[in-house]
Amino acid sequence: MSEERTRPKKPSLKFDYKDIKTLKRYLSDSAKIVPRRRTGLSAKEQRRVTVAVKRARHLALLPYSIRE
Repeated sequence: MSEERTRPKKPSLKFDYKDIKTLKRYLSDSAKIVPRRRTGLSAKEQRRVTVAVKRARHLALLPYSIRE
């Protein structure tokens, strides 16, 4: 029999739509959501960021776009 291996857990990221400071890290200069390949998030984490950003936008906590 082999020993069971456990994966090392990385710190779980909490994405709350009310935490604007954290969500802004995942937005570009023009307020677009930054893609996964640039953020380094997993697919599940990226989906959670997207949902949180969209909720914050709906409640007018974050802008939909920034015009220059």
